Amino acid sequence: MHSLWAMVRNTLSQAVRMKVALVVIVLLAVLLPLMSVVMEGDGTPLGKLQTFVSYGLGLVSLLLCILTIGISTYTLSYDLKRCHLFLVVTKPIRRYQIIAGKLIGILILDLVLLAVFGGIIYGLTLAIPKLVEVDSAQREHIQNEFFTARTGLKVTYDEAQLRKAAEERLKMLRESGQLPREMSQFEALRELLAQERMIAKSCPPGRSKRWDFEGVQISETNDPNARIFVRYKFEATTTLPDDTVYGTWRIGDFRQIETGQGRPKTPIYEVQRSDTIRTYHEFYVPADAVADDGFLSVAFFNNPTLNNTTIILDDVEVLYHSGTFTDNFIRSLVLIYVRLAFLAILGVSLTTWLSFPVAILVCLVAFLAGTANGFILDSFDGLGMTLGLIYNFTLRPLLWMLPQFDGVYNPSYYIINGRLIGAGFLAKTFFITVFIKGGLILLLGMWIFSRREISKAVV
Repeated sequence: MHSLWAMVRNTLSQAVRMKVALVVIVLLAVLLPLMSVVMEGDGTPLGKLQTFVSYGLGLVSLLLCILTIGISTYTLSYDLKRCHLFLVVTKPIRRYQIIAGKLIGILILDLVLLAVFGGIIYGLTLAIPKLVEVDSAQREHIQNEFFTARTGLKVTYDEAQLRKAAEERLKMLRESGQLPREMSQFEALRELLAQERMIAKSCPPGRSKRWDFEGVQISETNDPNARIFVRYKFEATTTLPDDTVYGTWRIGDFRQIETGQGRPKTPIYEVQRSDTIRTYHEFYVPADAVADDGFLSVAFFNNPTLNNTTIILDDVEVLYHSGTFTDNFIRSLVLIYVRLAFLAILGVSLTTWLSFPVAILVCLVAFLAGTANGFILDSFDGLGMTLGLIYNFTLRPLLWMLPQFDGVYNPSYYIINGRLIGAGFLAKTFFITVFIKGGLILLLGMWIFSRREISKAVV
């Protein structure tokens, strides 16, 4: 254990002496306070907060990832190149302890820097509403949609039923000879399936669209100020005069009406809205609209006197408070630390058998691939049946080893929208990225390093 911590101390002192570490620390110390002053977002206090936190976390993540890649690929390769390791391997220390010591040293440095600069972002975020003019309505808006942690329940559709409907339409087109000759059966089915999904989201003029949600868990059941939020985005099949959709929303337990109960046990709220298309919108109603068993219905009525087109309701979601901003912010830092840990493992492992330039290039490619992981995987979804089968058994297992830093693995997505980072999701991400993917890479590096020849005896 003494030998291991000696390697940890050596790695920390080596990292601190690197100029790149000093540059990163100075940049973050200067840029973060400056960003909190100059960034305005959409001009509102909420927009300013969202912009600062998004860019602040993104900058900290980017610079610390670059620093981690630089240190992890430099420390071992430098010791090998300068023959410093020759003095170490002659001592009672195993080679896996050398790798583990360097990795632990980098992880400790990342943890300290992330905690420091994460704390700076947190402090500046709390200070911004006090430094700008915020009225009571804006303050309430910020508290409800930013300084909180909400769980969302999205509308889901029966994919099996949609696929069955698409296959039936494909059969009819093929039997009637209306299927284009230049279009394969796979392409036609994919197009028809997309149309069925669009139909499921459509609401013609004068019609209503309803969604039922289960498991809406309101923690503040006795709080009269507790609220639930409805989030959505509109699209229109034809051009609207002012790009505005007019409609009526009804939120509550509709089962009371369907079963013919006399007096409703929970209220049903009606909200008149006018919202622009292609933009996400939110509104809230009191949380007492949720039934005791967590059931909630949401319905939209497409007003035919004001809308003369079919409305597409996309990404309809119900959100409710389920945590605090502070806890959620800490979880966002843990999500960043996951990517730092993976890159540290990758960098140290690669330098056990690759030179410094090659190792740092591979780490940078892995980092860039992680930031576009969703796009890379989605690009293979359109392959045909034969190519898709080949992809599933050859390239897909290799792509699985790529880290995931985008989409739901991006901490800014949660913080700026006031969404809770679930403990289960965080634990699963940490386990898969660090222990499974990183563990396999680390074991490979240790195995190679234990068998490589560090120096040759010259007689």
